[in-house]
Amino acid sequence: MTDQPVPPRRSDLSVRAVAGVAMIAIAAVALYVGGFLFWLLVAVAALFMMAEWADLHHVVPKDKRLAQLALFVPVTIMAPVAAGPGFLALGLVAGAAFFIVIVTRRQGLAHGIVYVGLPVLALLLLRHEPQGRLLSFWAMALVWACDIGAYFAGRSIGGPKLAPTISPNKTWAGLIGGVIAATLFGAILQEFGLPLHLVLATPLLAVLAQMGDLYESQLKRRAGVKDSGNVLPGHGGVLDRLDGLVPVAPAAALMVVLAKFLP
Repeated sequence: MTDQPVPPRRSDLSVRAVAGVAMIAIAAVALYVGGFLFWLLVAVAALFMMAEWADLHHVVPKDKRLAQLALFVPVTIMAPVAAGPGFLALGLVAGAAFFIVIVTRRQGLAHGIVYVGLPVLALLLLRHEPQGRLLSFWAMALVWACDIGAYFAGRSIGGPKLAPTISPNKTWAGLIGGVIAATLFGAILQEFGLPLHLVLATPLLAVLAQMGDLYESQLKRRAGVKDSGNVLPGHGGVLDRLDGLVPVAPAAALMVVLAKFLP
């Protein structure tokens, strides 16, 4: 997520716009259909995210491929034709991280397994719920709404920087604009059946989304790169597009699961 950006060239803006529309369309179709198609999209994204995480940590190709393979084991278990998202998959994510630490001696690479594995499990778990389409759309689209709100508020208002040493383009106005946009989006979804406690949690998740964006910005700054990858034309890497969703999806899934045990 970005706000108050350096104005892109017209050709770059066109590429970003086309790629952005294409990504939203693919995600929307997979989300609506669900099942194997949604799992496949999430699984492919997970493998790219793991590769980009490894590159940000300057991991050698051999260990990067090993981490992707280790992550793919629990991701495969989450498939509709297997056990699906659940405690078994959660345990396998932890096991994959432990395996990577033992074999590669790289704690940061093991952190990547958890960083990617938990949101994958959370998204699939949300889609598996009776209101799966609505809940997973809420978790994903509130991040998009926050992104859009932060972009326009930051660009039009500007003002004090949010975290100048991490991401110089981000402003407090962008943070507030993103939270407002996400909150309005959550209120709209209440009319479509989104539970009230999730509507009320939406602004908190919007803040969490922007914190996820800042965390990835810090990773890129330490790695000395502008983008996590170049697989998405005009948008950088998959991590660049999903950094806000990484913390939001597990938090949203946890809220949904815990609500089942409340009176």
